[in-house]
Amino acid sequence: MRPAPSAVKQLAAARGLEVLQPATLRDPATQARIVAASPAFLVVAAYGLLLPQWALDAAPGGALNIHASLLPRWRGAAPIQRALLAGDRETGITVVRMDAGLDTGPMLAQERIAISAEDDARSLHDKLAALGARMIVAALEEAATGRARAVPQPAQGATYARKIEKRETEIDWRRPAAEIERAVRALRPAPGAAARLRGAPIKIWRAGVRAAHGAPGTVLAASEEGVLVACGEQALLATELQRAGGKRLAAADFLRGCAIAPGLRLQ
Repeated sequence: MRPAPSAVKQLAAARGLEVLQPATLRDPATQARIVAASPAFLVVAAYGLLLPQWALDAAPGGALNIHASLLPRWRGAAPIQRALLAGDRETGITVVRMDAGLDTGPMLAQERIAISAEDDARSLHDKLAALGARMIVAALEEAATGRARAVPQPAQGATYARKIEKRETEIDWRRPAAEIERAVRALRPAPGAAARLRGAPIKIWRAGVRAAHGAPGTVLAASEEGVLVACGEQALLATELQRAGGKRLAAADFLRGCAIAPGLRLQ
């Protein structure tokens, strides 16, 4: 529960490289240090904020962003989660030369990967991180030798990947089970898909879709296999659950400490 240095910071420390972690880029002293470093390029990955114009102009090669989507689809802060929530079958990495807009700059490279039925936000992040690392090295080499060719993003197909809001973590059992199952994966490992059992909060960490029907939110069955809950379409089989303050448990273990009977309603 204490801050830990990232892999990048650990590697930099091991090689004696300076690490600057400014709380803001508005500080004149921070700006001066970055400009004084005379960077050939700036590289941005999951930064979450727009770079100010002075930063975009600080490096003659420009600022390159490793963005985890197939731009212009899913510009913004949460492209991985949004792709999972939408049921996209593929995603990828786009390396762009940054401009003043939000992920609107011209593209230097783009590669696609498939999204599997088992992917969650963590597994997809890890796949994209490995792909992005390889792609940014290649993009920097091409840019440094003058072989890079930036092309404008397509005019059509732009979507915005806004941050996940708290209200979106709450399961609406009136939705189709397939949508809820995608939300469970998109919200794993954090913050988790939330429901209420007898008025108390619980989280559902793993689930599958089953061909069953009933009033949305009604428990249809509870066994070692999982807790089957009716949805707007079909039913969700929750196989890993967690009570507030408790551990994430497989359904069989969860039910030993929390009795659930058919007919009970989840909110």
